[in-house]
Amino acid sequence: MGSDERTFDLAVIGAGPGGYVASIRAAQLGMRVALVERDRLGGICLNWGCIPTKALLQSAHILSLMRRAEEFGIHADNLRADFGVAITRSREKAERLSKGIEYLMRKNKVAVFPGEARFTSATALEITGRDEKSNGPIRAERILLATGSRPRLLPGLPIDGKVVLTSTEAMLLGRVPASMIIIGGGAIGVEFADIYQAYGTAVTIVELLPTILPYEDEEITALLHRSLTKKGIRILTGTKVEQVIVGAGEAKVRVSSNGDSQELLGETVLVAVGRVPNSEVGGLKELGVATKNGYVAVNERMESSVAGIYAIGDLAGAPLLAHKASHEGIVVVEKMAKPDDVTPVDPRRIPSCTYCYPQVASIGLTEAKAKAEGHAIRVGRFPFSASGMAITLGETEGMVKVIADATHGEILGVHIMGAHATELIAEAGLAMALEATPEEIAGSIHAHPTLSEAMGEAALATLGRTIHV
Repeated sequence: MGSDERTFDLAVIGAGPGGYVASIRAAQLGMRVALVERDRLGGICLNWGCIPTKALLQSAHILSLMRRAEEFGIHADNLRADFGVAITRSREKAERLSKGIEYLMRKNKVAVFPGEARFTSATALEITGRDEKSNGPIRAERILLATGSRPRLLPGLPIDGKVVLTSTEAMLLGRVPASMIIIGGGAIGVEFADIYQAYGTAVTIVELLPTILPYEDEEITALLHRSLTKKGIRILTGTKVEQVIVGAGEAKVRVSSNGDSQELLGETVLVAVGRVPNSEVGGLKELGVATKNGYVAVNERMESSVAGIYAIGDLAGAPLLAHKASHEGIVVVEKMAKPDDVTPVDPRRIPSCTYCYPQVASIGLTEAKAKAEGHAIRVGRFPFSASGMAITLGETEGMVKVIADATHGEILGVHIMGAHATELIAEAGLAMALEATPEEIAGSIHAHPTLSEAMGEAALATLGRTIHV
């Protein structure tokens, strides 16, 4: 490449859901774009997170449905589950989508540089290829950091990939363990609990905080706790892990709660205690880019303390969600193109989804947070047990919960547990983006029979006008 071929308007480090989306949008806006990725296009989300886990969850869900087949008049004799095939299928889906991103890069004329990037100045990067050889320097007027995050590890507990796992190893495990202790009851822990329980593993979740999914609405998490317990998943909340002793083919986990301690035995231990940002980009510290708790500090334009260097996604702080990264990727390059158009990303309008069965999805404030902020609120609930479609599907667990400001009618939050909750939450997100009121949601005609009718009924419930309960 000549010097002109190595000079860009924008260089993006990291090809996850933030980086590759930002690259495409920047190219659409006429920028010359370079994208640097040390592994596979698509990042952790596509290759080791969002996509393959959802493929495994789908396999687990079908297996669970097959065990209920007689409810639907189907006799599934000699049912046999092949976990290895489920793993292979999940890898195939990730591979297919990663190749799709390769195509999108070619289509949008984004120059892809495989390797590790290191800052040599605020406008220059040195790239070391996967073979440890230099891919030479590139220069860019602006540089966007989209390096994502990695699993948080527990001090003194090395990951061996056999007994002690992170989510990555749990997606490649060549066997169904007899027992699994999951340390952490957030979305990752709960999803893997659901997967492995379906295949026959005796699962125990250990969560330090008082509830699983601790950032979700307490009423919703209580419903999920009950549902998972009914499946046979043991859940220990308000419980601290004191020690993990790894032996041959098993681990002993000593935990304590309210002064009482006990020892748990597991063939495997899955560490799911959150994620930490990948902020160790070579040369970044030397440039003086400010960080806070490992995250790059950014302003409303997603720009760091050093002009021309930006950060999005997990690296820029919570919530650590793929769709948040993608949205920020679009917003940040559009702000580069139109500097006077500044509309900050509102974290309260970022949906959160957990894909266990039944699913959990939410957006906005929980009931407790709304009250803590001083809102006078109206709460509407509609159970799926009163939904015609949920009854026909045999999926009656859960509810839709709408929280509205009693004075102004503003929708403050929507929380769902139930079948297809992660799809239903989109209506709530659109309603909040348009500043719609419960009256306006209720005034929108929801097709019958659909699960989405529950959203309309919950909106009516905030007005004291629900029909079917």
